[in-house]
Amino acid sequence: MMFSTRTLKQTLSEMDDVCVEKLGVVVVDHGSRRAESNALLLDVAKLFGRVSEMKVIEPAHMELAEPTIAQAFTRCVQRGAELVVVFPYFLSPGRHWSQDIPALAAEAAAAHPGVRYLVTAPLGLHELLAQVMGERIAHCLAQANGAAEPCDLCREAGGCTLHLG
Repeated sequence: MMFSTRTLKQTLSEMDDVCVEKLGVVVVDHGSRRAESNALLLDVAKLFGRVSEMKVIEPAHMELAEPTIAQAFTRCVQRGAELVVVFPYFLSPGRHWSQDIPALAAEAAAAHPGVRYLVTAPLGLHELLAQVMGERIAHCLAQANGAAEPCDLCREAGGCTLHLG
């Protein structure tokens, strides 16, 4: 698959009607009944904001938890967004991406006439995800072998453990 190597800053610099202060990003996951799972999305949104230097980023859960897509969309508009990008933090396309999230985004946008929105593709297949997988596997193997500390994700669960089948 071919992917653009354009940065967000490059793209925004070429758009006449959108600047970083007027672009809002809603990072959407499925949502969970587990508070810990939902809290991770807040960390993802904060990390994206720090790395991308975006000013208006809000987490949202498609279902089961708050903030909802509508709540996050409204917060983006309240913070000055004139274009809201809804980013499905999902690995693969499916019904949630093709139907549910666009419907929820359209419903949220209806409350804000004049505000444009875009629902992006999910994470999908990308070389950087393969690199992340390799780094995670390497770290977990090192941790299970006693050569590294547990990562933040598995620290509470006791870390990675090799099991004999």
